[in-house]
Amino acid sequence: MAEISLVDVSMRDGNQSLWGATGLNTAQMLAIAGATDRVGFSAIDFTSSTHMAVAVRYFRNDPWERIRRMRAAMPNTPLQFITTGMRFIAWQQADPDFMALVYRHLQAAGIRKFIMLDPMHDAEAVIEAARLVKREGGAQVMGALTFTLSAVHTDRFYADFARKLAASDDIDCFYIKDPGGLLSPDRVRTLAPAVKAAIGARRLEIHAHCTIGYGPLTSLAAADLGIVDAVHVGVGPLGDGSSLPEAGRMLANLKAGGHSVNVDEAMLAKVSDYWWRLSRAEGLPAGAPQTFDASFLRHQIAGGVMTTTRRQLEELSLAHRFDEVVAETERVRAELGHPIMVTPFPQMVMSQALYNVIGARRYAQVSDEVLRYVMGKFGRPTSPLDRAVESAILDRPRAAEVAAEPPFPTLADLRRKWGAHLPEEEFLLRAVMPPAQVDAMYAAGSSSAHYNPAAAPVLRLLKELAARPAARDIVIETADTRLALHGGAHVA
Repeated sequence: MAEISLVDVSMRDGNQSLWGATGLNTAQMLAIAGATDRVGFSAIDFTSSTHMAVAVRYFRNDPWERIRRMRAAMPNTPLQFITTGMRFIAWQQADPDFMALVYRHLQAAGIRKFIMLDPMHDAEAVIEAARLVKREGGAQVMGALTFTLSAVHTDRFYADFARKLAASDDIDCFYIKDPGGLLSPDRVRTLAPAVKAAIGARRLEIHAHCTIGYGPLTSLAAADLGIVDAVHVGVGPLGDGSSLPEAGRMLANLKAGGHSVNVDEAMLAKVSDYWWRLSRAEGLPAGAPQTFDASFLRHQIAGGVMTTTRRQLEELSLAHRFDEVVAETERVRAELGHPIMVTPFPQMVMSQALYNVIGARRYAQVSDEVLRYVMGKFGRPTSPLDRAVESAILDRPRAAEVAAEPPFPTLADLRRKWGAHLPEEEFLLRAVMPPAQVDAMYAAGSSSAHYNPAAAPVLRLLKELAARPAARDIVIETADTRLALHGGAHVA
């Protein structure tokens, strides 16, 4: 049997799939970075531009500082960045010179591996972005084959796309990415060999979500083929559910199947224990093995988007209409040309389904993102749109305004707007994010380097008590710790 390596997705994809991308701050990641580095993972699926924006918006953490500090704490394991190529935080396609600056600073900060994912499977766009990465630092580039179910997305479709990418020296390796958990063991047994025949000696990895229970079985079936080099996993509570297969169980199953996996099992157990303690301390849900649900094969909604939509409906007191929104999602996706349900398209499709269900009539309300998609601003759809729906979407005054939008500003234009002497990392954030969010991040100062799950509940209690004027003198003592609140000030 083959030697298989593991890629840890806990900090980025696991966090995004199970905790809405908002579960982890810089201190929480740094606390376990050293141990994670010693497990023996071949890479850490660490961040994306969206993940960087979350760091600023929700935690006031500097995402550039986060990358640098994690790189210093994990010198032996490549940090991985996933990108759609020519986009950074904003949905709009960016100026190539701007993206060159982005890729230069990401690599300078410590990113050593990039995943190039084009939802339209536009080979030229992927190769163009890969060329920028190589020119700005030479990091490894992995081409993503994003799996979905449709009449168009056949084994031949993926093999042809892989073959086009493999013709470029700037694409180092590949992975089959199944964000919706739709790839069955039977299908991977035909798909993976077709892709491997197209890419030759280049490495092939498998990234199969567990949303409907396929992920662990599909990953094992791919490994058993003897042509897959790495399996993507989540550790402890950050595995299973809508995330990737749980690392400890996947390791045991691979070894039981005769595969060699070069990881430190004791260190993996230590990392898993940390994530479990954090999950319990912060009240974050743990992933759990999923039962098969055939409805996902139709609507193809990823777990994170499903969770967000359910929360939105609850906020509108419309939770009872969730099943209607899911059913409408299937219809909307077909009408929009079966876009792959990977960011930003699941958000677009499901939001449109929500509007259609709660609105006066279908497509009465349409977001600017859907307008841009129909106009081709995100690329050419893989299959044609429903003509009647396309006309209904474009037949509104707002469509003319969106069509007339100027392109993403050039790098020179953005420098003139923000000032030529602004530090480049700050400039890159200000160019694409609300100024108030960036201001708040810099006002917060450097991120804390310390986090202890055991102290989290106590610190949370003290913060709540400090917010109450009546709470003046409070002392909490354990066998080895004393925390006191005197006159509104904390003393340890």
